[in-house]
Amino acid sequence: MAFPERFSNLPDYAFPRLRKLLDAHPPGGEPIAMTIGEPRHAMPEFVGPILAANLSGFGTYPPNDGTPELLAAISGWIARRYGVTVAEDRLMALNGTREGLFNAAIALCPEAKNGQRPVILMPNPFYQVYAVAALTVGAEPVYVPATAATGFLPDYGGLPVDVLDRVALAYICSPANPQGAVATRDYLADLLTLAEKHDFRVLADECYSEIWREAPPPGLLQVAADQAADPERVVVFHSLSKRSNLPGLRSGFVAAGPECMRRIRKLRSFAGAPLPLPLQRVAEAAWADEAHVEASRALYQAKFRDADAIFARVQGYQAPEGGFFLWLPVEDGEQAALKLWRETGVRVLPGAYLSREVGGENPGKGYIRVALVAPQEETQRGLTGLRDCIYG
Repeated sequence: MAFPERFSNLPDYAFPRLRKLLDAHPPGGEPIAMTIGEPRHAMPEFVGPILAANLSGFGTYPPNDGTPELLAAISGWIARRYGVTVAEDRLMALNGTREGLFNAAIALCPEAKNGQRPVILMPNPFYQVYAVAALTVGAEPVYVPATAATGFLPDYGGLPVDVLDRVALAYICSPANPQGAVATRDYLADLLTLAEKHDFRVLADECYSEIWREAPPPGLLQVAADQAADPERVVVFHSLSKRSNLPGLRSGFVAAGPECMRRIRKLRSFAGAPLPLPLQRVAEAAWADEAHVEASRALYQAKFRDADAIFARVQGYQAPEGGFFLWLPVEDGEQAALKLWRETGVRVLPGAYLSREVGGENPGKGYIRVALVAPQEETQRGLTGLRDCIYG
């Protein structure tokens, strides 16, 4: 029996790969998990009561695109956060943004671009669903280094013209996972200008937008509005997983131009998995409330200040601007992760597991990713043990 070849070269996903690396070895101390970006701050207090009041909703099929109340709450949040009006028919609730980031490529990537195989751009390192989405639609994934030399964001404008002319979609993540770099207004404006010149769409993964240090990161929706960009060039994704500490809710949204949204919604009607109605009711309340977001952000900011102090003398340490990861330089990410686990029990992710080798180089090989999701005291212990073990 035959199997598809398009996924044959995929490496193991990051976390099964990490288990193969570490689990044969006993931890060198009390285990401290700093690998996965799963928030461990308290959920909003309103979650339980709203679920309890809406349990009967599990007995009905939910609205495919989102309840009117949820879409109104999302639209209201966009207006408050970015000063942009996005009509509710340009929004769709997602069963987790990974679903949306994947399905948008299916709905929007053409079979050919200028008579050739289309290209989908993505930063390298990157959230792995981008690559699988590209392979699913038969596009060529082009991994563009996002290194210290480029401010940890991809320099799409530096690609050859013949590649840019084949681009159908370009993924961008800001604040970046894993490096925490924030795309400035100028960066996003230049990207939209490039998209106009070479006729492609920008898919902006802004799932970490509400976790920042000094100032709220700009969003693609507001930059597009400022320069009157074609709304069909802009597809934006947001999530409650990080913003509201609700990764298990599996709730986010996508915003896009009218024709893009028509196609995204149509695909959902055939093949999607809408969010259960009680969970949509929780999401309505979450998008309407900022108090719990501000409280959670303050906890992250305190942990970032701790990290700055702990790594103050570590050469190459760069404080991230947003998100909740540290991207720490090491000689070899796998060796560092294994040493750290065997000697301290601190568990981190090798940067190479989030990257692809291009031209013999993997831009994540010399890094480890450290998630600051645990309570502050546990995070302090983990970071101190990491510093003493790896940096001496």
